[in-house]
Amino acid sequence: MQTINTAPCNPKASDEVRSVLNYFGEIRGKGIITGQHTQTIAQEELHYIREATGKLPALCGFELLGYSPNINYQDSGEECLLEVAENKDTLQKAWEWAEKKQGLITFTWHWFSPLSGRDKSFYAEHTDFDATKAIVEGTAEYKALLSDMDYMAEILREFRDKRIPILWRPFHESEGTWFWWGSKGPEAAKQLYRIMYERYTNHHDLTNLIWVWNSPLSEGYVGDEVVDIISRDLYPPAHQHTDLRKEYEELVRITPTPKLAALGEIGPIPSVRSLSESRIPWLWFMTWSNDFGKTEKFTTKEELRSAYHCDYAITLDKLPKLY
Repeated sequence: MQTINTAPCNPKASDEVRSVLNYFGEIRGKGIITGQHTQTIAQEELHYIREATGKLPALCGFELLGYSPNINYQDSGEECLLEVAENKDTLQKAWEWAEKKQGLITFTWHWFSPLSGRDKSFYAEHTDFDATKAIVEGTAEYKALLSDMDYMAEILREFRDKRIPILWRPFHESEGTWFWWGSKGPEAAKQLYRIMYERYTNHHDLTNLIWVWNSPLSEGYVGDEVVDIISRDLYPPAHQHTDLRKEYEELVRITPTPKLAALGEIGPIPSVRSLSESRIPWLWFMTWSNDFGKTEKFTTKEELRSAYHCDYAITLDKLPKLY
């Protein structure tokens, strides 16, 4: 297996970031980190996993959609308002996960449009916010973009000050046109990411971020110098559990040099037993929430137990102290 350079893309990255990346390099092809996305205070998915397996995932994902500064409460449907309300104050759970569990943390931000928009305006269909204008300095879109970035940077700064590393996966699924950041094509999404990297690394000095790129497209790839880990989101058919070899091989072709690779989101979990044999070096998987993470509609409890109790699976109890 190819060796991977695990040095962080940000030369000023914290010791905790370096510790996590070094650990990732050590386990690559020797185990897969179990992960679960949550987006409510209740975190029903974690209770479901513990009840089914007696264990907890090593990585917990948290949703930042409710922290978007530009939510249009006056022109949003009940579903949107409920999702925002249920996401309220969930960062409290991220703090608990870090301080009490010392598990790995990743953030997903369904970013409500920085300017204009209605309802779930992270979807392109609910906003006319133009990503190609947002990457041009001096435009109203650019100013709104930076304003939102700066607002979120203050939240991330608190984690930096407590020396908590964050797997930061901005502008996810930029290969698609369903979110405003991908609606104008991969090149605009690439520029948005680079603006954020520059802003967060140099202006805000967020040395606790591990930068995760989330798209399997080679066109529009942002560049190795601003990426620590490449990832993609996959939603196979219900109860289809494989090692996802083909999907891994497609993903790693986007980079000129070998990179750590992860399953940013997944529906049915991968087959951990198959991975233990093929050693396809997926670093982690993160099951999505709702029906994916707390019912048997996509993964049975038997499959979940088998995965979490496989020697190849890295659950919270197997995770070393990394920060």
